Amino acid sequence: MCLAVPGKIVSIVEDEQPHLRRGKVDFGGVLKEVCLAYTPEAAIGDYVLVHVGFALNRIDEDEAHRILDTFREMDELAQAQAEAGGDTAEPEQARPETGGDGS
Repeated sequence: MCLAVPGKIVSIVEDEQPHLRRGKVDFGGVLKEVCLAYTPEAAIGDYVLVHVGFALNRIDEDEAHRILDTFREMDELAQAQAEAGGDTAEPEQARPETGGDGS
């Protein structure tokens, strides 16, 4: 499964070679340099979905906020579950191996 995170483009560095187009993207206060080669239409102020440092496509601001709200809700649910002792992220107990003869 892949996860792309929405961010807002705050600056763009144009290059003579389009495959080197990049920009600074704001992820809720964290600025990262992102490759914009796959989104040549993206402009400052646009929201893009970013996966492993590449902006994959533009999205509108409402969609970006819906995605971020969903991430927050997932985090709150995971925290509540952990506080209630229902954290299912714990690895299962390893079962002792039996001998080669099935015993």
